[in-house]
Amino acid sequence: MANTSSARKAARQAVRRTEVNKSRTSRMKLSVRKVEEAMASGDKAAAKAALAAAEPILMRASQKGVVHKKSAARKVSRLASRVKAMS
Repeated sequence: MANTSSARKAARQAVRRTEVNKSRTSRMKLSVRKVEEAMASGDKAAAKAALAAAEPILMRASQKGVVHKKSAARKVSRLASRVKAMS
């Protein structure tokens, strides 16, 4: 257990940050899942729209430190190439 007041405050902040990061992570995963579901259905227009919605969510998550910048860029790149390859 935290002994000093600053350690108690840090513990409170950690709990708050964990909740925010969980929210951002789940939002990010949901947006990626929507793109993959649109690709699985074969609707290229829906997949493009879902990708356009998912890209800023992924990049914002990387800016906030939820995932690494290059990790988010790689996810966006791979999704974009898969959407582009759809016939």
